[in-house]
Amino acid sequence: MLPLTNEELKKRAGSIKLVLSDNDGVFTDNGVYYSERGEEMKRYSIRDGMGVERLREAGIETGIMTGEVSPSISKRADKLRMKWLYLGVKDKNAMLGNVLAETGLLKSELAYIGDDVNDIGIMKAIAPEGLTACPRDATGFVEPHVHYRCQADGGYGAFRDFAEWLIGLRQP
Repeated sequence: MLPLTNEELKKRAGSIKLVLSDNDGVFTDNGVYYSERGEEMKRYSIRDGMGVERLREAGIETGIMTGEVSPSISKRADKLRMKWLYLGVKDKNAMLGNVLAETGLLKSELAYIGDDVNDIGIMKAIAPEGLTACPRDATGFVEPHVHYRCQADGGYGAFRDFAEWLIGLRQP
């Protein structure tokens, strides 16, 4: 994990305006389910949805950036009233410039949570100024690039845990 003092963590948390998240392995349990008709389904935690709401109440926007293109992801983001949704992103670090231009934000105003090697590039880009995290069951490859490892697994409250950690750091 990336070492920062509690004072530096609090300072950075106070600047965060947008939390971006991977979908599979953070909002979902990384599993894929199929109906009898062959339709792909994903499991989402209601707890994580409350994490999105809690961040919104704290003045922090949320978004999903994923390599997948799936109607279920769009439906979930819409239900949670997420402002930012980036589907089919194969190179998340390359997409970061577009995100910054579109949102008008700085890297220091971003936080990111992801769970696998496809998240490392964007984590490396955000970590020096913003905040990064991973679920408890994330691959070991991402841990050297995060400021916080959640107490919960992906799809079982990891996003909510990160949201509460971030909100807690913003308290005086």
